[in-house]
Amino acid sequence: MIDVVFLLLLFFMVSTSFIRESSLKVDLPEATGQALAEQEEAIDIVINADGIFIVNDITLEQPSKEELAKVLKQVAGDNVDPHIIISADANAEYQNIVTAMDTSQQLGYTRLTLATRQTSKEAE
Repeated sequence: MIDVVFLLLLFFMVSTSFIRESSLKVDLPEATGQALAEQEEAIDIVINADGIFIVNDITLEQPSKEELAKVLKQVAGDNVDPHIIISADANAEYQNIVTAMDTSQQLGYTRLTLATRQTSKEAE
């Protein structure tokens, strides 16, 4: 009987995984009650369904990351971490949104907002 218990114990010890699970460190932003109008000027990136980007009135047709980065630097000027608002059409390709987010992150811009529309239920 003791042999069976030791065999079971040995089996569970050998079959157990001792690898530490890796985890992602997520630094969640703190929410503030300030309206955007009271904050500094933001950079607006509008992405339509056809892949056309409009960065503060500068139109880019399906830009590369390099083109988008150049325009973002130009619009940001001396601001090292501007607030960026990404407004994408509901039918826009996700890759275009990811490109905008990735390019902003590569430039060191960490304050990103994805614009959404209130649902009719929330508006009431």
